[in-house]
Amino acid sequence: MRVVFASILTLSLASQMVWAVEPAQPANPQPTAAPATTAQPAVATTQKPQTLAANKTGFATANATQASLENGEKPLTAEQIAKNKAQQDAKVKALVKDQATRLQQLEKANLEALAQNQELQLKNDNLGVQVQVLQSERSAQMFLYGAATIAVGVLLGFLIASYVYTKRRRQW
Repeated sequence: MRVVFASILTLSLASQMVWAVEPAQPANPQPTAAPATTAQPAVATTQKPQTLAANKTGFATANATQASLENGEKPLTAEQIAKNKAQQDAKVKALVKDQATRLQQLEKANLEALAQNQELQLKNDNLGVQVQVLQSERSAQMFLYGAATIAVGVLLGFLIASYVYTKRRRQW
């Protein structure tokens, strides 16, 4: 039974892994419509992704200049590179400033929430004490009701017993 279960599990995992892999595409796709009689070699046009657009930090690199040369654009001058870097630095500074203000707002909100939490905990503790006091008062009140009921029962017992005793004496 274990062998069957293990083999089924292995096959299911293996089939999931096969479906999860993307099919590989050839690096140099061959044109299918080209006639076979031409002697010219097939030229593969590969496009390099723009490093500037894909760069997560947003800084221009030497690869962006190289990519622009390959795409037929003019190379960036030192002034343009410096200008782009200054713009990127300004953007980073603005983001840092924005994050700093957000951090201050979050810290302020956190402190307010902590103060409110402590206030609510104090109220909760006070209400818990009030509940205990009310419960003890209720149990004391029930004790008094029970004592009063016993006292009335004993008093009535004595009265009834004395009445019955005096009634018997009269009959003698």
